[in-house]
Amino acid sequence: MTRLRIAQIAPVATALPPSGSGSVELITWLLTEGLVQRGHDVTLFATGDTRTSARLSAVYPHGYWHDESMWPWELYEMLNLAAAVERAPEFDVVHFQAAYYPMSLGFARLCPVPLLQTLHHSPSPEEVRLWARYPEAPFVAISREQARLLSGLNVFDTVLHGIDTEAFIFRELPDDYVLFLGRFTDGKGVLQAIEIARLAGLRIILAAPEDEYYQQKVARLVDGDRVIYAGEVGHEQKVALLGGARALLYPVQAGEPFGLVLAEAMSCGTPVAALDRGAVREVIDDGLTGGIFADERALLDGLPRVFALDRRRIRNRAVERFGSMRMVDEYVGVYERLIDSMRSMNGRQYAAGRRA
Repeated sequence: MTRLRIAQIAPVATALPPSGSGSVELITWLLTEGLVQRGHDVTLFATGDTRTSARLSAVYPHGYWHDESMWPWELYEMLNLAAAVERAPEFDVVHFQAAYYPMSLGFARLCPVPLLQTLHHSPSPEEVRLWARYPEAPFVAISREQARLLSGLNVFDTVLHGIDTEAFIFRELPDDYVLFLGRFTDGKGVLQAIEIARLAGLRIILAAPEDEYYQQKVARLVDGDRVIYAGEVGHEQKVALLGGARALLYPVQAGEPFGLVLAEAMSCGTPVAALDRGAVREVIDDGLTGGIFADERALLDGLPRVFALDRRRIRNRAVERFGSMRMVDEYVGVYERLIDSMRSMNGRQYAAGRRA
C-alpha cells in the first residue's frame, strides 16, 4: 500500500465529530479517522475543539455555529480552505468537503496537487453553470443522482456515504411508533409524515432541531400523544429512537443526493418507507430494507408490507453496503487514480514544452 499524504478540509461550523446534527461534519470525521486507520498521513483542517487521530490544523478555536461574532461565515470557511492550499506541497491530495458550495473551485488552478471536491447537497442548474467555469476541477459525487445533476462537470467518480454501523444497535422487536428524523423543511416532508401516521392510526415521533418552520407549521400538530416532538437528539438518543421505530417515514418532497438517516435506520434493523425521489433507490433495496413508493397514498397502503420486513436482514444489508471503511477504501482508490492522472497530465505537458 502506498502511504498517501492527505489534507482533509472540514467545514468550520462546529467541532468534529458533531454532537448533534451535522451530516457533512460526521462524514468528514469518519473518512478522516478511517484514512488514519488505514495507515495514511492525514492532516485535518477543522476547528480547534475537534477530536481526531489525524494531525489537526486549526485556524479557529471553535465554529461559527457557536459564536455569532464569526461573521460572515463564508470568509471563515474560505480562510480555512486557504490554509490548506497554502500548504499543498506537503500533500499528495487536498480534499475539500463542500457543506454549502465548492468555493474550492477558485483554487483549482492554483493548487499544485489534486484538489478534490465532495458536494453534499443537490445543486441547481444555475449553480452547475457557474461551476462549469472550472470544467477540469474534479468532483466526487455521493450518488449517481448527484452525478446526474453535476452533468457537464468533471465527476471523477461516485462514492456512496458510509457510517459507523457498529455505533448503531440492532433492535429485533420495535416499539409501537413510526419516526420522522430530519430537518423541518417543506422538502423533508414532515407534514406528509404526520398525515400518513394519522391515517394509519400510528403514533409518530419527530426528532429535529426546532426552527421557524417548526414553529409556524409543525408545532400546532404536536399533541404529546399521537404526535410527539423529541427535539434535536444526540447520538445515543437517535440510535434508541431509530431502533425502537417500526419504520422510518421518509416522504421526502425534494430529491436528495443521499439521505444519511436511511442508512442509519437500516443499521438498527429498522425499515424505511420512502417516496421515490432523488437517490432513494440507490440507498434502499425495495422489498429488502424498505419500501419505495410513488406517492403518499401508495406509501400509506404499503406500510404493512414494510413493517413485515425481516429486521435482521435489513441490518446485515446495511452493514454490507454502508460500513465506513468501504467508503474510506473507495476514496483511497479515487485519490490514487487522481494523483496518477495529474502526474500523467503534467508529464504530457512537460513533453509538449520540450518539443516546442
